[in-house]
Amino acid sequence: MTSAPLSTTVPARRSRRPLFVALVSEHASPLAALGGVDAGGQNVHVASLAGALADLGHRVAVYTRRDARDLPERASLRPGVTVHHVPAGPAEHLPKDELLPHMREFADHLTAQWQQGRRPDLIHSHFWMSGLASLSAARELRLPLLHTYHALGTVKRRHQGGADTSPPSRIGTEREIGLGCDRIVATCRDEVAELERMGVPAEKADVVPCGVDTERFRPDGPVAERDTRYAHRLLQIGRLVPRKGAAVSVAALTRLPDTELVIAGGPGPALLDDDPEVRRLRDLARAAGVADRVRFLGAVPCADVPALMRSADVVLCPADYEPFGIVPLEAMACGRPVVASAVGGQLDTVADGETGRLVPPGDPRALADAVAGLLADPDLREAYGAAGRRRVTGRYGWDRVAAATERAYRAALAPHLAAARTP
Repeated sequence: MTSAPLSTTVPARRSRRPLFVALVSEHASPLAALGGVDAGGQNVHVASLAGALADLGHRVAVYTRRDARDLPERASLRPGVTVHHVPAGPAEHLPKDELLPHMREFADHLTAQWQQGRRPDLIHSHFWMSGLASLSAARELRLPLLHTYHALGTVKRRHQGGADTSPPSRIGTEREIGLGCDRIVATCRDEVAELERMGVPAEKADVVPCGVDTERFRPDGPVAERDTRYAHRLLQIGRLVPRKGAAVSVAALTRLPDTELVIAGGPGPALLDDDPEVRRLRDLARAAGVADRVRFLGAVPCADVPALMRSADVVLCPADYEPFGIVPLEAMACGRPVVASAVGGQLDTVADGETGRLVPPGDPRALADAVAGLLADPDLREAYGAAGRRRVTGRYGWDRVAAATERAYRAALAPHLAAARTP
């Protein structure tokens, strides 16, 4: 495999010529509230990348589907970043797996807007349906296109089987995007290997990880209140869907006495009782005899997440599969050790035996054993936490991620600029 190495060693700098960058993210708006089934890491990634690129002097426009009637045509995310709400399908929330029929309308809107106004220097699409719409516009307007998958249909199908609700054309479309775009901005090495198995050349990919706000997520600062009945607190935070592995955490708790498990994410606290995943997990906790030690917080405001992270002894990330996973980075940035499943991007971000532990996915005993070792050794937890903070600040700050992304942009632009200069 000949993909570019993890691009995290050069800090951000003011770029040479400012670019007009179009970020296309059809279902994951940078303005969306987090914690829902379709609102999570991609939303954070797009918003943070847009801001970091603006800090480099670029002009950034984010194109996302209009999913509510009261949304304006465009809105300012921050200086240098504008969010455009694209009319494609009904102006209401739709599950992302139902958006494919509206991607032609999405693509036509992008093409018309860029034909009539200022064209971007390049397009960077996020998720496969954004890639499909962007590929159409890029071909018609002869614009450079870079693509970030965030998740791959082959991996989802492998793990979910018949429960996979993705449109049948997803895998073939993802291959078409990989072959048709100028560059792939992959978030981890495991993704590049998966793409190569799909027939997409590894040399088309630059590995640029997701990032973390190291000023907001840091070891010092307010700490959320803890339940004094328990000696230890475990935290799992993120979208409340089965693949995130909360059931594994619940099962592991049976082997971890005097410990509470806090699960954050999902709907607002008032709606938790009606959420099917919460009901499933509560049933599992009752059957395991640990219901009194499992606490569901529901959606947590973004501003409160760092304090919640700092209140935990260990942060759990036991997903069945994880295309990248921002939560481990946020936890490490807060100086907390992580126990994560050895899958996807977590293989890159969590240094086993240094910043936390990697365990097989779907294995409650392995998860419990790794956690128990950390809970029994406060000095080891502190050492892992300090190492995690160093790892994040040295590799995963958004300034470094933006600089690496910009290098991928320049590489994709170069052939187009050369062709334009050829008489």
